Amino acid sequence: MSEETTASGDERSVIRSGRNFEQEYRLSASEAGEFLVKLGEQLRDGDELTIVDEEWELPFAFGEPVELEIDFDGMGEPELEIEVEIPGHADDEAPDVVGE
Repeated sequence: MSEETTASGDERSVIRSGRNFEQEYRLSASEAGEFLVKLGEQLRDGDELTIVDEEWELPFAFGEPVELEIDFDGMGEPELEIEVEIPGHADDEAPDVVGE
């Protein structure tokens, strides 16, 4: 596994393809909004995004289309779930077409 040294001198794990990774956070609405804005800017401005925590870094080259799902449960305590699925970027190239 590759590692990168942070400014404080600690090692940060780099999450790469071939590994499953999941991390869950409980944030304030303001913190979640700030994260989503930064994520959205990376989606808008390029074809790679990087998510960083104190202990790990996740670089991800993405493709199209991005899937957005909105799920509202209005029964009992109302809950809104927003899910974004970002596909990885395929490195495949189209084959050549040879004319007659």
